[in-house]
Amino acid sequence: MKAIFTLLIVIFFGTLALAQDSVMEIKVSTLTMPISMKVDVNATQTSKKEVKVARLYMFKNSRVKKELAFSTKRNKSKLA
Repeated sequence: MKAIFTLLIVIFFGTLALAQDSVMEIKVSTLTMPISMKVDVNATQTSKKEVKVARLYMFKNSRVKKELAFSTKRNKSKLA
């Protein structure tokens, strides 16, 4: 009985909350303005090209490859 009464109260207050007058949305007028992009390229910056290279050395017996290529007893195939 208590559960039914609680459910009816929740439904009643929910319908009252939905029945309230909502505030109408205010329409805002928008302005469109042109955008001008002016980009200056300096000749001194283009002549100085610094090449930074990141080197990655991968050896056959590297520790990372060993850790990634691990195998367990359950990885082995079984004959049926």
